[in-house]
Amino acid sequence: MFDIETLTMFITASFLLGLAPGPDNIFVLTQSILNGRLAGFVIILGLCTGLVFHTTIVALGVAVIFQTSVLAFNILKYCGAAYLLYLAWQAFRASASPIELGERARLTFPQLYRRGIIMNITNPKVSIFFMAFLPQFADPSKGPITLQLALLGAIFILVTLAVFNGIAQLAGVIGGWISKSEKGELILNRIAGVVFVSLAIKLILTGQK
Repeated sequence: MFDIETLTMFITASFLLGLAPGPDNIFVLTQSILNGRLAGFVIILGLCTGLVFHTTIVALGVAVIFQTSVLAFNILKYCGAAYLLYLAWQAFRASASPIELGERARLTFPQLYRRGIIMNITNPKVSIFFMAFLPQFADPSKGPITLQLALLGAIFILVTLAVFNGIAQLAGVIGGWISKSEKGELILNRIAGVVFVSLAIKLILTGQK
């Protein structure tokens, strides 16, 4: 369905996009430092599940709603910002008192997975990005467009999974070093809180175009 040249271009572009600083990989970075490499990987699975959602709605053409409806776009945007501010509040609250080293495991894997999903699907820009990015590599002469978009989305998710996992592994090692100090844990929570607030502000200021 796809020729080698198209696949190579798409995979390369997906890889570079995964490395480019953005809400998702910054989220993976901070959470992996705070909670460890395995927790980071679980969050990545949540983020990638969110990408499955975005791929599906783009393939079915629903994403056009978020591009044309200001109300739908803003509702999802503000829900995402509210969730980020909630995470920031949790991080600042945790830093207000000494943290036991064992408390790093306070979030269960289902909680981390759910956090990744919510973080991703409440960003309407992802659907709009997919709607602009994926069709560039689809060719009506090579089969059903819906199937091609679904396959491209799947490839993008696999590339993202690999790139983000690399970020999580490195961040987990850094977090392991810092966690040996209780003061380091407090600083990490403050940094995480600032990151969450910054991402929320960025999302609030994001427009449709």
